[in-house]
Amino acid sequence: MIKFYTKVYPIFVTSKASLFLSLFLGSLMFASCGSASYDQTSSPQSIVSSDAVQEVADVAQATKELPTKKPQLIKKATMTVIVDSLEKSVNTVQQIIDRQKGYLLSLEETQLDSSYSSRPSATVQMRVPQNVLEITLNQLAELGTVQSRNISAEDVGEQIVDFQARLSNLRRTESNLLKIMDKSGSVKDILSVAQELSNVREQIERITAQLKSLQNQVAFSTITLNLQAAVSSTSNQPGLPAQIQDAWNSSTRSFGEFTVGLMKLGIWLLVYTPYLLILVAAGYFLKRKFRSSRTVVPTPQPRNPENN
Repeated sequence: MIKFYTKVYPIFVTSKASLFLSLFLGSLMFASCGSASYDQTSSPQSIVSSDAVQEVADVAQATKELPTKKPQLIKKATMTVIVDSLEKSVNTVQQIIDRQKGYLLSLEETQLDSSYSSRPSATVQMRVPQNVLEITLNQLAELGTVQSRNISAEDVGEQIVDFQARLSNLRRTESNLLKIMDKSGSVKDILSVAQELSNVREQIERITAQLKSLQNQVAFSTITLNLQAAVSSTSNQPGLPAQIQDAWNSSTRSFGEFTVGLMKLGIWLLVYTPYLLILVAAGYFLKRKFRSSRTVVPTPQPRNPENN
């Protein structure tokens, strides 16, 4: 029995150890396979995620690189400036306009009226390139004291794009109509196409004029400048010597005018005296004749026979 145990037990122990070893190795292989399969299934997701992130980054970069549309603005400015010398300021404004490559639209001056409390003023309307609008306003502000300053802008970019698209379509229509006219056809068809072509060209001219007007208003800004003369702190009444001089000048001028008037009257009388004498003589004779015709001749009294 003991011999059998000593022979069988090592074999049993060895087989049991082999079984445990086999189970341990099998579990290791299963774990490694599971890990490999997990890596294989998770790696595509990570690849997809990285691709999506890269695509979003590319779109963002492309969006940044897109050219921004420049607004088409019509700018208008108004400014009121108090100046010391109105005449000098107007001349300076003209020099500023010429220097900035602009042009004058209108100039209206109002002089001092003694019957009202207004002061001399001038309104100047000009147009200058839009890129020098701020520079021009700053130069105009140096003329005196700025009372008010205002700048307004209107975006006409959509209108310009609309006009350009309509012009493109009309020009394609014009080209198609010209091709139709080149083909042979009846006189009626040719006249109809010619009439339609005339209408299309009229629309092209009208839209082209409107487009050029908008583009010109965008390229040149309008400035309305109001210049007002400063109110003087001293009285405008002249001194005593000046008043005496004015009185002397007025009196001598009046005396001269009176003398000239008398001389003119004498010349008139000298020229027309013969005619006046004739008229006076004719009146005198007519008056005497009228009196003589009214004189009554006395009739003789009849004699009384008794007196004889």
